[in-house]
Amino acid sequence: MEGQDSMAWNQPDGNGSGRDPRDPWGNRGGQQGPPDLDELLGNLQRRLRGLFRGRGGPGGPGGSGGGGSTGGAGRGLRSFGTRGIGIVIALILVGWGLAGIYIVEPAEEGVVLRFGRYHETTGPGPHWAPYLIDSVEKVNVEQIRRAEIGYRSEAGDQSVPPESLMLTRDENIVDVGFAVLYRIKDARNYLFRVRDPDITLRQATESAIREVVGRNIMDFVLTDGRAVVAERVRELTQEILDRYETGLLVTSVNMQKAQPPDQVQDAFSDAVRAREDEERYKNEARAYAAEILPRARGDANAMLQQAEGYKQRVINEAQGDTARFTSVLDEYRKAPEVTRQRLYLDAMQNVLGSSTKVLLDVEGGNNLLYVPLDKLLTGSGRDDGAGDSSSSFDGTGARPGRAASDDTGRGRGRSRQ
Repeated sequence: MEGQDSMAWNQPDGNGSGRDPRDPWGNRGGQQGPPDLDELLGNLQRRLRGLFRGRGGPGGPGGSGGGGSTGGAGRGLRSFGTRGIGIVIALILVGWGLAGIYIVEPAEEGVVLRFGRYHETTGPGPHWAPYLIDSVEKVNVEQIRRAEIGYRSEAGDQSVPPESLMLTRDENIVDVGFAVLYRIKDARNYLFRVRDPDITLRQATESAIREVVGRNIMDFVLTDGRAVVAERVRELTQEILDRYETGLLVTSVNMQKAQPPDQVQDAFSDAVRAREDEERYKNEARAYAAEILPRARGDANAMLQQAEGYKQRVINEAQGDTARFTSVLDEYRKAPEVTRQRLYLDAMQNVLGSSTKVLLDVEGGNNLLYVPLDKLLTGSGRDDGAGDSSSSFDGTGARPGRAASDDTGRGRGRSRQ
């Protein structure tokens, strides 16, 4: 027994079977590989049975009672085999359950397929799906994707004529380029409704661009209508994608370029410069008008206010004159002589009060001579050579100064101003 126990288990036995009955794994000669489960359990039972038989046989300590011991060992072995199979099955079930756990990222949605058929859509977080029964497709629904129509940015914004050349309503050709930004809004439709949703989006966008450009004239597309055209293309593209159930959502459409073909680029540049000059002149005229009109309005308002003030002043003066004339008339009716004398004195005061005058009172005479010295002095100031002649007027041929200072006894002169 000791010699047999010391023999390696992978050595063939003497009966030519090619395996050692003591090898619990049942390896055959030099062959390696996973053993059959039934064969493994059978080898293990035979090995244990041999161990128990050697200890409890006729030559052993057990004597003739070895039969009972062998029966107890068989029952223990059957109990151990049942428990082992249960443990293995439990481990397999645990591994199968763990294999069905999957995690969906915050920006993703999980599309669950059961036996290859759509079952449900799951949101972010941990989930479980039966392994080998369900399969999960994870789709990033928050990623912004980009499609370029009419040009390619990786080639230096190089134009793609089959996509970029469009015919307008006035039968002109324009070279346009659009950048479309989109994302996935329905993961199920994106995966199963259309074979290639991204290519479908490119074709739908190009079709929408041709329709929108074909409904407008060239000048509108190239100048003022760029934003309008881009928005209309976005709306029309989304309608087509929804009709095909692609599961895509167009977030924005940007017109990257809009120009005439290269063959007429120079002529169009001249037209653009002329249009820019026109706009510049219009802006200058608007600025000049904005500067002049407020000033003119201010001057007009000032003139109106002055006229209104003058009007009010004239009315007030006329009303005052009328009131004074009426009061004088009333007084004249009451006392004509007194009023007449008063009016005369007032008139003489007004006339003589504003001029320089000299009165000569000759003794023994009744004549008063009025000499306008202010006129004489003014005339003397204008003509120095004629000062003597202009200032010698006294009605008698004598100089006023001499008459005023003459004290020979013929007369006494007095002057009053």
